[in-house]
Amino acid sequence: MAFTFAAFCYMLSLVLCAALIFFAIWHIIAFDELRTDFKSPIDQGNPVHALVLPEYSIHGLFCTMFLCAQEWLTLGLNTPLLFYHVWRYFHCPADSPELAYDPPVVMNADTLSYCQKEAWCKLAFYLLSFFYYLYCMIYTLVSS
Repeated sequence: MAFTFAAFCYMLSLVLCAALIFFAIWHIIAFDELRTDFKSPIDQGNPVHALVLPEYSIHGLFCTMFLCAQEWLTLGLNTPLLFYHVWRYFHCPADSPELAYDPPVVMNADTLSYCQKEAWCKLAFYLLSFFYYLYCMIYTLVSS
């Protein structure tokens, strides 16, 4: 059993994927609070904005690590979401890229519904990724 760079990448990805799952759950709760009018969009937007750039950068780190480790299947599975994050960053509805969710626009029912669906899809992706990374880490450690 050898400890390779690929195994290290999968171990780090497991820990960081747990953080991304937390971020996705935070987004789901935040958008649900907006939908049920428990909080105003400006009050709710500040913590949500603080999580957007770390989420994008962590996912970019995943892709960079898997590229360096030459884990092509894993890189291929992460690339579509990376492209979506890049597109979302450069085509954000707000005036500045740091604000991925514009508070007045989010209160629109269609936009809020889209944001909720996006958060649920990301949660599903990160959960599946977590177990995939766990399997690949074990497989890499046992096979080498």
